[in-house]
This record gives sequence, structure tokens and C-alpha cells, in this order.
Amino acid sequence: MTSRRAFLGGAGAVAAAAVALPGTAAARPELFFGPHQAGITTPQQGSMQFAVFDATAENREDLIGLMRAWTLAAARLTAGLPADHLGTADAAPPGDSGEAIGLDPARLTLTFGFGPELFLLQGKDRFGIAAERPAALVDLPLFPGDQLETGKTGGAIAVQACADDPQVAFHAVRQLARIGAGAVSLKWTKAGFCAAPRTKGTPRNLMGFKDGTMNPDTADARAMADYVWAGKEGPAWMEGGSYLVARQIRIALQHWDQMRLGFQEQVFGRHKYSGAPLGKTDEFAPLDLDATDAEGDPLIPATAHARLGAPALNGGAQILRRSYSYSDGADFVAERWPPWRQAIEYDAGLMFMAYQKDPRSGFIRIFETMSRLDALNQFTTHVGSGIFACPPGATPGGWLGQGLLG
Repeated sequence: MTSRRAFLGGAGAVAAAAVALPGTAAARPELFFGPHQAGITTPQQGSMQFAVFDATAENREDLIGLMRAWTLAAARLTAGLPADHLGTADAAPPGDSGEAIGLDPARLTLTFGFGPELFLLQGKDRFGIAAERPAALVDLPLFPGDQLETGKTGGAIAVQACADDPQVAFHAVRQLARIGAGAVSLKWTKAGFCAAPRTKGTPRNLMGFKDGTMNPDTADARAMADYVWAGKEGPAWMEGGSYLVARQIRIALQHWDQMRLGFQEQVFGRHKYSGAPLGKTDEFAPLDLDATDAEGDPLIPATAHARLGAPALNGGAQILRRSYSYSDGADFVAERWPPWRQAIEYDAGLMFMAYQKDPRSGFIRIFETMSRLDALNQFTTHVGSGIFACPPGATPGGWLGQGLLG
């Protein structure tokens, strides 16, 4: 664990961390402090490191120290600075592992969330905060088809590091894990990539389809208040925050790649290359759920992914998708749909990341139907899962989670 002095560093040091590194021509960094945490409505970066930690702190004071230290380090890292002053003492570990020295911040954002296990673990209220658990921070149900792996599920604290440079994103998570030694232990991680910064329009997933077309407009303050930011309906410490549902979804890419184009488009309910709903040419054209083909069948099939996720069929529910693809080599897989092939296949897919005002009326409502009826389920398996309450942003002189723990 880092020293008590580092854990309880003064407010002035936290504010000073946002100062740009002198003498560099670094890209303009993303602001760390603000009413909302960065990394939620921030334009999507090219790389993500998602890390989930178990809380091993002995008491609330140590947990507060952790969040103070992480706030200080996060403010420095997002400004392009080392996690701590490097120093020259040979007898002590350096204040930063050093692999990002000389790199610009690459639009690094760090987003923190608290999982159900922080509030109550095996019936024990370790930090005296169980009564502050938001009603919206529910335990996700086990959905049909889930094959969740213990090592990729749950956790007490999540950190989403996003940057346009994968080394910068990994470096940031590595520093937080190092600083938190003794108060947290790493439980599971996933690295992801996205072409959003290098492409015009909506990025594509590994199945070749655009991902996020139906997202609410992040520039629309009313839409964000309705669908993304927590309001006065929950505890005061979450007002201005958001709830993250993270799901690791493995995709049977070899199986998918053998499907004819027309079938792929029927599965999604969209044209592959334009992203437009079937029968239309504009990606953002509204779904016509009543349209029929020459034979009187729905033009967008009843089991199409786009139809089942449409707000019109889910009580108006919307979520903000901010997902990343992943590839972890190859592994032996037994597919769960015909032809039930068993072979060495890509261990690749989607790290689905969705922010919302309330998971009960957001992800859970939408996915309860999708998990049973979506034609995409023939090719996807959910193997990892987590839900986290991401508090509002910190102000200079303050620290993340202060409203809950302070």
C-alpha cells in the first residue's frame, strides 16, 4: 500500500495535478475535473483498458485514502504527468513505472465506478455504506444463454481507462493498481480497441456492423438527463453520475463469416455497409417497425437485433453504448447453437459498455427480451459481467466518491 501521506495528500496537490507538463507539445488533454466523470460522453478514443478490483482495505479510512490517492494520480495522468513525482531515491520504488514517459496524454480519461460488492460482501457491511447503496445498483439477473466465468464477473471498484494510445491506457491502470496495493487487488481486466477516432461516423464491431447508431445524442442536455445522468431520484451522492453495465461478449466469428450477406443483414435488421434500417439508405433513418415486404412479412424481422433494441418496443428505454472490440488469440470453443461446432476459434468479441440513468429501465429492460429472442444470440455468448455506480466528477480540491465516503 502506498504511504498514508500519499493517501491523504492535500487538496492543493490534487488541484495542481491538472497543470500541463512544462516544455511539451502534448495533445490537448481531456479535463479530469468537472460535474460529470470524463469517459462517458467523451468522444470515443481508440483504446480501452477496463479493470475491476476487489476491495481489501481494512476500514473506511483506508478506502477514503485510496480514493484520495487515485484522484490525485488520475488528475496527473490525464494531464500527461507521471502518477507521482518521480524522485531520485534509489532505495524507494519510483513514483511511476515510466513506460509512458515522453508520450502525450492521448486524450486519456479515467472513469471510476462502485460495484455492489463494495457496499455489501457476503452479508458484511465492511465500510459502513450499505445503507447508501442506490436502488438502481441492482444485482444483474442471470439471463438466458449467459455463460459467465467467475474470473470475469462482479467486483468492488471498476476503472475504465480510454486513450488514443493503448500504452497510455494500460500505463494508467497499471499505476492505479500499484498505488492501490493493500487497499485493492486486481480481479479481472479486458483490453479493447475501436476505430472511432480514425473513421467518419459510427464505429463498427468485429461483425462489420455499425455499433451505437441508436445512442442518445450526447450534445442534447435533455436526452442526457433523461437517459444517462442520475438525478434526484436516487441518493444525493449519485446525482450527476451514471450507471455502467459492462458485459464481455464472445463472438463466434468463424461461424459468422460463413453467413451470406442477406442473412447477416436480417440478423441485425440493418444494411451492413450503410448502417441504414432495412429498406432505407440513411443510417439514422427511424426504424419503420410496421413496414412489410411483398409477402406481408415484417421488413425488419421480429428477431432482428435493431428491432428488439428499439426504444419503441422497450417503453422508450435508451442507453449510451460505448463499446470496444477485443481479441485474445484463440481457444477451444464449443458453440451453443447449430451446427454446435467444436474447434479452436478466435477468442474475440465485444466489451459492451453501456451507461444509463437506471439499469432497471435501461439495459435490463432491453436485454431481458434480447436474451430470449435476438437472432444475434446464435453467434454471441456473454462470458463476463459487471454493474457499477459511477459517481459524479470531482471538483478541484475534492476527490472522487467524496459524497459517498466523506
